[in-house]
Amino acid sequence: MNLCSVYFAKEGGKDRFFFLMLHFMTLPLSCSFSATLSIMAVKHRVMLLVAVCLYLPGLSHGFQPSFSVDETHRDITRKAVLRKTAEVCRDLAAADGRDFNLKIDDNLSVQEVQKACFSSSTSTAPLSTDIFQTALNEIYGSNEKVYFSLVDIPEFHFHSETFLGGRDIITTGMSVVKASVKSENFVAAREVLGQICHIIQDFYSHSNWVELGKTTPYSALIRPDQPLQNLAGPFTPTCKSCTGDACADNILPEVLKQGLLTSGYFSTFSSSKPTGKCSHGGPLDKTRKRDPVGGINKDSFTSDHGTLHRKAANLAVDATMELLEDIRLAAGDRNFLRFWTRDKDN
Repeated sequence: MNLCSVYFAKEGGKDRFFFLMLHFMTLPLSCSFSATLSIMAVKHRVMLLVAVCLYLPGLSHGFQPSFSVDETHRDITRKAVLRKTAEVCRDLAAADGRDFNLKIDDNLSVQEVQKACFSSSTSTAPLSTDIFQTALNEIYGSNEKVYFSLVDIPEFHFHSETFLGGRDIITTGMSVVKASVKSENFVAAREVLGQICHIIQDFYSHSNWVELGKTTPYSALIRPDQPLQNLAGPFTPTCKSCTGDACADNILPEVLKQGLLTSGYFSTFSSSKPTGKCSHGGPLDKTRKRDPVGGINKDSFTSDHGTLHRKAANLAVDATMELLEDIRLAAGDRNFLRFWTRDKDN
C-alpha cells in the first residue's frame, strides 16, 4: 500500500505540522504533497465567501495571486522562472561555445525564453511555447491553492512569527521536488514547487525583513542546516499602535535596532494575539483591532506598509530564483530544462 502521512506535533499550545513523504515516487498524484496540504486544510473553517473576498482590492492576506495592479504571486513566480531558465540556457550555451544574445531581466516573455533556450542543442526534447506555458500554469495553480485553502494556517504564510514551521515546510517540499525531478515525475514536482514558492514569497511581505534594511534573500529559509537567527521571542513586544492611517513606523525602534525578526499575527476568526505583537493588518485580519492596532504587511501598494511593496516583491523574486538555483544544482542543467519541457510524467 502506498503511504502518504501527515505528522502532528504540539509546541507552545499551537498546532505545528510536519510532513513525511513515504515512497513518494510511487504515489499517485492524488496522494501527493498537495494532498497533504488538503488534509491540513480540513482542520480550518475556510469558507467560499472568504476565497471570493480575497480577490477584492484591499482584502489580501498575501501578495495577490494574480491579475492585479500590484505585484502578484504570479508575476513574482513568472519573473523568477523565466530569469533562472534563461540563465541556465546562457550557461549551457557558453559551455558549448555558442552565442546567447537574450537580455535577462524582469521583462522576459515565455516566447523569448522558449526561442532562445529550446530551439537549439540545449534541449533534450522539442518544446513548444504552449508546453512551456502549461508548465508555468501548473505552478501558478498550485501557488494559488495555498492562497485560497490555507489562509488560517500561519506556517504557510509566515504569519504569527512561525519562522521555524514555515522553513520546515519549504525544506521538506524542496526535498520532494528534487526527488521528483530525479525520478522524472515532473508534473508532481511542479505541483509542489508552486506551493513552496508561495510560502517563501510571503516571507518578504509578511515579516519585517525589508524594514530591517535587508536587500538580499534570507538564504537560511531553504537551508535546514543553517540556524534562523535573531528571532523575536514569544514575549518580546514588537509593535506600537498605528496612528490613524499612518502605519509606516509602527514597528518598535528597539526591534529594528536589535535586528529582531518578526511577522504579523493574522486570523479571520479570532482577534487574539500575544501582548505587544504586530498584526498582519487588512480588513480580513481580526487581530488588527487588538492593541497594538494596525499591521505591517506589504501585500499591495495600499497595505499598511505598502510603500515597501515593491521592495518586498523584488526580494521575493530573488528568493524564488535562489530556490530554483538550489533545485538546478541538485538536478543538473539539462534535467532542469527538462523540468519545463515535459508535459506529462513518465
